[in-house]
Amino acid sequence: MASQCSLSNSVQKGAFKRRTLALTITAVLGSTAFYAGAATTATAKEDTINVTGATQTSTESAWGPAPTIAAKRSATATKTDTPIEKVPQSVSVVTREEMDTHQPQSVKEALGYTPGITVSTRGSSNTYDAVKIRGFGSVNQNNYLDGLKLQGDFYNEVLIDPYMLERVELMRGPTSVLYGKSSPGGIISMVSKRPTTEPLKEVQFKMGTDNLWQTGFDFSDAIDDAGVYSYRLTGVARSNDLQQDMSKEKRYAIAPSFSWRPDDKTNFTFLANLQDTPETGYYGWLPKEGTVQPLPNGSHLGSGFNEGAPNNTYSLSHKMVGYTFDHEFNDTFTVRQNLRYVESKTSQKSVYGVGLDTSPTAINNHMLNRSTVVDNEKLNNFAVDTQLQSKFATGAVDHTLLTGVDFQQMRNDVNATFGTATQLDLYNPVYEDFDFGGAAPYQQNKQKQTGLYAQDQAEWNKFVLTVGGRYDWLTQSTRAYQANNYTERNDSQFTGRAGLNYLFDNGVTPYLSYSESFEPNSGADFSGNTFTPSKGRQYEAGVKYVPKDMPVVVTGSVYQLTKTNNLMSDPAHVFSSIQGGEIRSRGVELEAKAAVNANINMTASYTYTQAEYTKDTTLKGNTPEQVPKHMASLWGDYTFYDGILSGLTVGTGGRFLGSSYGDPANTFKVGSATVMDAVVKYDLGRFGLNGSSVAVNVNNLLDREYVASCFATYGCFYGAERQVVATATFRF
Repeated sequence: MASQCSLSNSVQKGAFKRRTLALTITAVLGSTAFYAGAATTATAKEDTINVTGATQTSTESAWGPAPTIAAKRSATATKTDTPIEKVPQSVSVVTREEMDTHQPQSVKEALGYTPGITVSTRGSSNTYDAVKIRGFGSVNQNNYLDGLKLQGDFYNEVLIDPYMLERVELMRGPTSVLYGKSSPGGIISMVSKRPTTEPLKEVQFKMGTDNLWQTGFDFSDAIDDAGVYSYRLTGVARSNDLQQDMSKEKRYAIAPSFSWRPDDKTNFTFLANLQDTPETGYYGWLPKEGTVQPLPNGSHLGSGFNEGAPNNTYSLSHKMVGYTFDHEFNDTFTVRQNLRYVESKTSQKSVYGVGLDTSPTAINNHMLNRSTVVDNEKLNNFAVDTQLQSKFATGAVDHTLLTGVDFQQMRNDVNATFGTATQLDLYNPVYEDFDFGGAAPYQQNKQKQTGLYAQDQAEWNKFVLTVGGRYDWLTQSTRAYQANNYTERNDSQFTGRAGLNYLFDNGVTPYLSYSESFEPNSGADFSGNTFTPSKGRQYEAGVKYVPKDMPVVVTGSVYQLTKTNNLMSDPAHVFSSIQGGEIRSRGVELEAKAAVNANINMTASYTYTQAEYTKDTTLKGNTPEQVPKHMASLWGDYTFYDGILSGLTVGTGGRFLGSSYGDPANTFKVGSATVMDAVVKYDLGRFGLNGSSVAVNVNNLLDREYVASCFATYGCFYGAERQVVATATFRF
């Protein structure tokens, strides 16, 4: 049956949502205040919650929890457990504590207060963790889990729920020296929660706007008295409507893990992650007319508008098993190996917008052209990375030498059919189910990469010199069934990095570095010649402040990053591409994370990015789309430990997203926006529930309606509306 929707209905729905949100906030905060007051009157002697001081004394591992929001160690940039001040590139770490404060629904949301990364390239949609780092994106996500790439292809990507993670790290700049093929902008690196030998029993409940209901659990403990065997079992289930009409999201995930530690020199951890997202939610394209610009009648579509069909479906699922192993033979040699096998599937039947009808017969330019896709994919990926770490000295120079070999292989079988749907009248949209039909064999994509790498971290006096090199052999092939065509390309590539840090006694560390990357290009030119990989080269200088006696990490960097051999339009053949393009990005990034004292946490960031097509047949001098010149964020939270408010945490912050161009031709711009967030949290320790809490998070506190980004005149995305989420976490 056809259903008719008007813009006035959307306005009424929005007003109803705002009234509902106001009632929700009042009720939850009122309950929190009531329980706090009850606790005060019920106890003759006021309880005090015991906390540790601000000094960071706990042992931190690059693959484990950090004691505060200011993590001081990372393995992303070196594949060794390295203090951040000794890393010659920019690295940011979002700890479990910071994620627990903000309660993100996706990995990209967890990085919302981090510099150098644009997390709004698809607006409010969390279907993919698609981002741009230092002005560069990737055809597929550039994400890693436990040191191994989560290889995606076509529409098939692997998503990890943030509840399953111990930390999320962002490494900015080229990373091929350790990881092989990758986008020049940088990578997102995630670390899974791992078994603990101390008992952990956590159950979490969430409810919020748009009918959000979520349940999570996290259990871990040693199996035997000696702690040789331990386990962890983490799971989450979520269901919610989305701000777009007719859109929902559902997810079920579970991650069992098991550790064997026969002694303090050996650790084998089995890691598994199974996730099913039968409904990923909205993933459509809206035109610039009605979003960035008004329609001919002066109206806008609104952040809840959905141009698809009521029976649109989109699902993603994966199963992965693997392990991490490390053994320290002696004070000199340590061997490590990470291995994982992944099977991921995606399926969709979608109607989506492809721009207004601008043909000569179009009337008033308010009819939206729409296309369709029916897609079913199955991807298998195997990856293994074996490393030997050698620590030794040559005279007064201490060395940490890392040598390794890694291998990954991917195959994705794609069945897909593409077509068109009837136009949608944006003044008076009428929605009808679409008869999608089935998917036909479309193509089979394969990739295989083998890499040999070596890296030396040499320390002398107060200098740290990091030098590394890697050689990769890459094979990629595509079998196009409908065109009865097969292409294969073999490439080999050397990439390197060199960096120098100087460690002052007061915690200040200036550094300089040069790094390289390469990224394969798919397809061929008009003559049938397959494209060679693009290359990235970066020069970076910066300073880090990481005092030993305080949980503070402050970093600043300037850089120039150039991607060469980029694809560009072939002036002699329409719809064909040639190589030889160049994109340059220059920027400044500032970040501060500090547990100022036992009460106060603060984070701040600023990003300046100047990106330009420096060589291109049609775009020379233009700015790449979806790259704001300015971004900034500030967050602070305060926890009371004394008096009537003891146990209460209040926090607030804001994220500024500067204006950006909406298409490569720079024909229009997307305006800037500032979004405020807030949290109120109450520790239930005074009720004997140590480690338990209730909290209310409000994202987009002022309910700012804004367009987050556009990648073309037909592809614009609204940012997320105000979201209110109440979380109850119980530990026992």
